[in-house]
Amino acid sequence: MTPFEPTPKSPYQLTPEVAQAKRYGQPIVALESTVITHGLPQPQNLELARSMEIIVREGGATPATIALMHGNVKVGLSETDLEHLSRAENPRKVSLRDFGVALAKKETGGTTVAATMFVAEKQNIQVFATGGIGGVHRGNLMDVSTDLMQLGRCPVMVVCAGAKAILDLPATMEYLETQGVPVIGYRTDQLPGFYSTSSGIRLKARVDSAEEAAQIAKTQWELGIKSGVLLVVPPPDEVAIEREVVENWIELALAQAEQAGIRGNAITPYLLEKVSRLSQGRSMQTNIALLQNNARVAAEVARFLAPGFPGKQFV
Repeated sequence: MTPFEPTPKSPYQLTPEVAQAKRYGQPIVALESTVITHGLPQPQNLELARSMEIIVREGGATPATIALMHGNVKVGLSETDLEHLSRAENPRKVSLRDFGVALAKKETGGTTVAATMFVAEKQNIQVFATGGIGGVHRGNLMDVSTDLMQLGRCPVMVVCAGAKAILDLPATMEYLETQGVPVIGYRTDQLPGFYSTSSGIRLKARVDSAEEAAQIAKTQWELGIKSGVLLVVPPPDEVAIEREVVENWIELALAQAEQAGIRGNAITPYLLEKVSRLSQGRSMQTNIALLQNNARVAAEVARFLAPGFPGKQFV
């Protein structure tokens, strides 16, 4: 590049709060935005987005909600941005394949788990809180979420309640093992069932503190292993739903999807909406509570991973 050529403009746009936290090595927690654009109805989507940011701040970390707006990858959102995103008409659900199209067309989009992980790694954010990851779909082992492949190549800790309950959980766990992704139970020996405290699948690793979880991630990444770390947190007991009850709802929703000919990208939002109706809103209440709980755990882990802000100061 000659001295007369303009410096390429970065597509990443950080809020002053996030930029300052990065500058001083303070803890940051990435938050995805498809839960705002596609996961919850209005006004619950905006209320949840605000509450998760508050919880992260109360936990001593800086929230960095990630979304695409006005031709930029926003890392951290203002209140105006959150409101705009929560009311956006026909926003794009942005996974890895969608970045170029959405940015070039200056579309508004919510980032999936895979897309949020990508941005978090590019911005050196090591912890990401979400609800549930994508996985292998029931009845179609070829239908695999990009989330799983990104977990296999992106050194970010993802704090979640496991994979979404509508998925094939045993197949999803096998895929994660193939990708070299450790799945660690946070104060549990079993994989959570998203809405339920347990899926019946036993885990090979457990931690009982955020410090333990952070140490595992540090050790793995210092070795040069580039995969992510999945920290699975059961939903709070007071909102958890019995596994058998959830499974009945899912079977009914799958049957309705088959009758309606729902396929591809449309299947997940369809099933989640049907489960919400069948549960008379219980599943949505559990979803909101586990998202908030995951944000709390993620903030604690982030304190132990931040180079300029040792977690022990908060113990």
